Amino acid sequence: MAKLIQTYASHYKALVTLGLPIVIGQLGVIILGFADTLMIGHHSTEELGAASFVNNMFNLCIIFSTGFSYGLTPIVGSYYGNRRLSEAGQALRCSLLANTVVALILTSIMTVLYFNVERMGQPEELIPLIKPYYLVLLASLLFVLLFNGFKQFTDGITDTRTAMWILLGGNVLNIIGNYILINGKLGLPELGLLGAGLSTLLSRIVMVAVFAWVVLCGRKFARYRVGFFRRGWSRPLFRRLNALGWPVGLQMGMETASFSLSTIMVGWLGTIALASHQIMLTISQFTFMMFYGMGAAVAVRVSNFHGQGDWVNVRRSAYAGFHLILLMEVVLLSIVFAVRGHIGGWFTDNAEVVTMVSALFFPFLIYQFGDGLQINFANALRGISDVKPMMFIAFIAYFIISLPVGYLCGFVLEWGVVGVWMAFPFGLTSAGLMLWWRFRRQTSHFS
Repeated sequence: MAKLIQTYASHYKALVTLGLPIVIGQLGVIILGFADTLMIGHHSTEELGAASFVNNMFNLCIIFSTGFSYGLTPIVGSYYGNRRLSEAGQALRCSLLANTVVALILTSIMTVLYFNVERMGQPEELIPLIKPYYLVLLASLLFVLLFNGFKQFTDGITDTRTAMWILLGGNVLNIIGNYILINGKLGLPELGLLGAGLSTLLSRIVMVAVFAWVVLCGRKFARYRVGFFRRGWSRPLFRRLNALGWPVGLQMGMETASFSLSTIMVGWLGTIALASHQIMLTISQFTFMMFYGMGAAVAVRVSNFHGQGDWVNVRRSAYAGFHLILLMEVVLLSIVFAVRGHIGGWFTDNAEVVTMVSALFFPFLIYQFGDGLQINFANALRGISDVKPMMFIAFIAYFIISLPVGYLCGFVLEWGVVGVWMAFPFGLTSAGLMLWWRFRRQTSHFS
């Protein structure tokens, strides 16, 4: 143990310093998700079910777009590691263009799906709630991608605090907007679920505006703006961003698709099942986002060492990150386990939903190790720009393994929503093991 600490101590310290602001920012996102679900759930169970369906449809886009924007991290991290700051600024400019193009593609796809919502087998009473909420979230997609571009740039240059403060401020704005618009305060009409969507749209616009002002006008980023404004567009850099971004986006998108398609299956089981599913997804986001905050720090740290050609510290950074995520798992899951019997009642007064939520904790707890494993080594591979194999790993884990297991347990074995959730331990653990094996193979000749 002493030797382990001696070997990894500097990496633990650097990752905590770098990752803690990201984790705090992600915690703000988690609190927002809790607040959204609490406010909507207490407004009506039907709106909670509708929110579950729409949020999970858009989570697929948001996670994919976040993964796509991650293509900037190894590029900027490498430039930063070699002090090529002007080129890092040029990379941001190209990234914002690439993210805008992807936003237009995703908006077009989601528009087509909007016109087919009625064909997805969801409860008929939810359709009038689903459609207006869907349209407002659709309008916000562009701002999600632009924010991602700025965030990955600042994270890549190891400035993780700027994004943290903007995220926290935007989330406070969103929660205040939710309270006013959902419940009809300050003389405004009571909009319910639609009000939650409008509040989300407003907060996303404000966060992008603030981030753009900070990066493009702040003294701190002056050396990067030289490249942003004077270097112009770079086709090779644009192509490299796409070559890195699409595989990561598809890998993360396929993971999220397994959850989104599972949501459609849960919808076949009715409104109560959907509401319970949404509550548990909110809880699962709590652990996922915390782990991913540390995983993002791993990607930044690994990319910095990769840019310097320091493969020993590439490997040590990745394993130090996994040690920290394991520690986080123990702490977070102990807290969740201790309050498991009370969580359902925080979100709704419906006794059926509360009972069903309690039943979902077993599959939730057993998939956490696999989730932490796949998050850490996916980010380590992203840091060394070894991203193409991640697509095939994700396809096998989530489409060949996870979804069929969910259908088998949920409908063939008739375990219901608990059976659908049994897919996640199989999918996430298999993905984690394959990603770890890939990273180990790529770095095994270094000690």
